[in-house]
Amino acid sequence: MKRLFDFTSAFIGLLVLSPVIIVVALLIRFKLGSPILFTQDRPGLNDRVFKMMKFRSMLDAKDKQGNLLPDEQRMTKFGAFLRSTSLDELPGLFNVLKGDMSLVGPRPLLVQYLPLYNKEQARRHNVRPGITGWAQVNGRNAISWEDKFKLDVWYVDNQSFWLDIKILLLTVKKVFVREGISADGHVTIEPFKGSGHER
Repeated sequence: MKRLFDFTSAFIGLLVLSPVIIVVALLIRFKLGSPILFTQDRPGLNDRVFKMMKFRSMLDAKDKQGNLLPDEQRMTKFGAFLRSTSLDELPGLFNVLKGDMSLVGPRPLLVQYLPLYNKEQARRHNVRPGITGWAQVNGRNAISWEDKFKLDVWYVDNQSFWLDIKILLLTVKKVFVREGISADGHVTIEPFKGSGHER
């Protein structure tokens, strides 16, 4: 039932939002250049790695050694707007169609975090990752990694159709209020450095 709901909702969402997607893509091409999409390997269900798609929100500015500058130096006002409104997440609907992601689930994080999780935190990969999730509507990037993982695992243990509907409705509210977009001192969230417990 969840997969059918995800597929149907993502398909309808892409049709309805196609004018918005086209406009955002054109603005990114004009303001940030190419590529328009940002793709990155992320771990999904059972740690299976997939290519997550988002709209690009940062410049590709590099230092003299060819290394990318810190996020806060590459983030533009337009990119910050895309993130605060979650417009950068719209291409993720294609990941939902493919079955790599769900509309609701723990957010897919970086592949290099996999060996850093303890056994309890690793259970967040027992379900498909989501475009939004329980942690996103309960603090997003403004809460600690420990709290984020606790919320993710709580969702894994309590997931249901009606919980997903509740999270989707709360997500719409969060987008309009624009809460928890970034952690203090960061344009998104500080890197996860491990829990200090063996997996």
